[in-house]
Amino acid sequence: MEGVNTSKTAVVLFNLGGPDRPEAVQPFLFNLFNDKAIIGAPGPIRWLLAKYISKKRAPIARDIYAHLGGGSPLLPQTQAQVRALEQALGEGYRCFIAMRYWHPFAHEAARAIKDWGAERVILLPLYPQFSTTTTGSSVTDWHRAAKDCGLDLPTSLVCCYPTQAGLVAAMAELARTGYDEAKAKGVPRVLFSAHGLPKKIVERGDPYQAQVELTARAVSAAMGIEGLDWSICYQSRVGPMEWIGPSTEAELERAARDKVPVVIVPVAFVSEHSETLVELDIEYRHRADQLGIPGYVRVPALGCHTGFIQGLAQVALHPSRGEACGRLGRSCASC
Repeated sequence: MEGVNTSKTAVVLFNLGGPDRPEAVQPFLFNLFNDKAIIGAPGPIRWLLAKYISKKRAPIARDIYAHLGGGSPLLPQTQAQVRALEQALGEGYRCFIAMRYWHPFAHEAARAIKDWGAERVILLPLYPQFSTTTTGSSVTDWHRAAKDCGLDLPTSLVCCYPTQAGLVAAMAELARTGYDEAKAKGVPRVLFSAHGLPKKIVERGDPYQAQVELTARAVSAAMGIEGLDWSICYQSRVGPMEWIGPSTEAELERAARDKVPVVIVPVAFVSEHSETLVELDIEYRHRADQLGIPGYVRVPALGCHTGFIQGLAQVALHPSRGEACGRLGRSCASC
């Protein structure tokens, strides 16, 4: 598929980012916790908290990234998605990466877009479900970066695409493959695992949890398995606050009681990184073994799956705000 485009259109892919070497872990964590979308305290207090938390958590995080060769694989994977998406979009489109907490930052992408001579910009988050802590934060950061470098172009935002047809079909295909593998150990339960959020953020109106539910329902239906046993769960909790649930560990414990194999589907992650390669593949797999779960299959993230890339191209070519918002009866902050 190729887009018909006689102008120069920059497509900005938003993602979290990740440290590229052990020395980058602590500054990466500082950038994360110094984001007011993550910690809403006043600036000076947030800065102090970010310094304290990043220093305290850095040794633990470095141990996690040691399993991945000392750094996150997120950037090279996003670069591969860039190449695939540019090919799908066709002439006149060029993709740029704007990571939130580590290089390449939004200001680097904005400068590159200006130097390229783009005529318009499409902001495309690699977060299918909108949250103020991910897409919302990246959009705010982008506008600041664009203003600082004098990049003033017509700009469209793809705020969310939790039920985009290509995404759903690709995820369902991968999940069916995992389900077929797990069937050797019994009748599987599919667990759609997403990064969690503090409950108070959702209570303030963040649509993330509702959009995760939209994706999980769409994918489970697309799997085409009658009587499919499935559930949504949340991982990666940090800190003492109450988070949305159930947790992935709680769902593993329930599966152990029910003596069923599990198929773990990353429902909000479109690339492999520490939450999938370490948390799901190592930590939760070990927990599943401890609990005596008869089978544990982890489905790959979407990555450069052709259906997913074609879906991204569709939403980039036809950016429409609020694809899911209308169905939820409320709007993303970006809309």
